[in-house]
Amino acid sequence: MADNGMLAPATAAAIGKAKGVKQEGVRAGNWLLREQASDLLNAPSAKTLKGKRDRAMLALMVGCGLRRAELLALEVGHIQQREGRWVIPDLVGKGKRRRTVPVPAAVKARVDEWLQAAGITEKKIFRPVNKGGRITGVAISDEKAVWQLVLKYARLTQLGKLSPHDLRRTCAKLCRKAGGDIEQIQILLGHASIQTTERYLGTEQNLIVAVNDAMGLEMS
Repeated sequence: MADNGMLAPATAAAIGKAKGVKQEGVRAGNWLLREQASDLLNAPSAKTLKGKRDRAMLALMVGCGLRRAELLALEVGHIQQREGRWVIPDLVGKGKRRRTVPVPAAVKARVDEWLQAAGITEKKIFRPVNKGGRITGVAISDEKAVWQLVLKYARLTQLGKLSPHDLRRTCAKLCRKAGGDIEQIQILLGHASIQTTERYLGTEQNLIVAVNDAMGLEMS
């Protein structure tokens, strides 16, 4: 308005300096129910090379709570045996924090299926695949590709707008609902503090049977 002479420059400058209203509370974010997560995980085709790759990527995000950068940095040798199970030991995440991530058997099976189909035996696990079903590089360099992948299958399963971080939050929520200890969830996700994990989980509000559904109000 100031540029078009509709507002005095001094007034415009004063408005620009005004601080926005402070937002209170914690943003709920988005997450999936178990059935929705299963639909998403099974959305990619199990018959194509690209589908096998996408199935493995989604499995690691939902099943292990990996961030985009962590997912794309994974190499074949990073998944190892510890105490009789598969894990990603000493994974370096946000803030250079190290953690060991357990890999559920079903997730490992999907990774193995992709690696075998792609003929990958070393270095980066996830590679770009073209429309012809051929690997076209040694690594996926752009993290936006992961975002696009999640969005593609979210739309395919009618889950709306979904981000990779929502899958990480889904991992935390489903772990908690399954009886997981909050400190163990903190370690799994690599959070610096328990407060961050608590913000992820929030108070377990029952949206299926909400408290205000049973108020007994009579409305005509």
